[in-house]
Amino acid sequence: MEPISLAEPGIPAGNSSSVAQEKFHVLVGVTGSVAALKLPLLVAELLKIPGLEVKVVTTERAKHFYTAQEIPVTLYGDEEEWQLWKGRSDPVLHIELRRWADLMVVAPLDANTLAKVANGICDNLLTCVIRAWDLSKPLLFCPAMNTAMWEHPITARQVEQLKSFGYTEIPCVVKKLVCGDEGQ
Repeated sequence: MEPISLAEPGIPAGNSSSVAQEKFHVLVGVTGSVAALKLPLLVAELLKIPGLEVKVVTTERAKHFYTAQEIPVTLYGDEEEWQLWKGRSDPVLHIELRRWADLMVVAPLDANTLAKVANGICDNLLTCVIRAWDLSKPLLFCPAMNTAMWEHPITARQVEQLKSFGYTEIPCVVKKLVCGDEGQ
């Protein structure tokens, strides 16, 4: 299958022009942690970097914490995965996004999606992209959850599992959480 063009919103592409080849493509994954409130800020900061092109893949739960109008780049969700594909020769969105991206950042990575990825479950667009990820390209993940969830013994095992895949953890920070707890 020949790569498709990025010219149309909602459709990822390969390197179809010299301009596209000069850009560095960052795919941001966002999950249902309250830290998804910061998605608009993260995208705005990334867009300040010259030569960077950004696209976002969201889970349905993450949509609770921001509005699509706040995100000035193409935003993909589960619905787009199935709208794009109609038959055998059509592109598969999670594969096209994997091909397009030079780097993936999952910020925030909630406890639910951490568990899915650590165990190979791919039941939404984001987890399918991660499962199909080209391991020669960097994937950074930023865990974000309540301290009680973070301190559960399974969390450390799941983080180590992702690191064993070659993914890079961006560690949690200590702060006052939205729920009022103090911690990571």
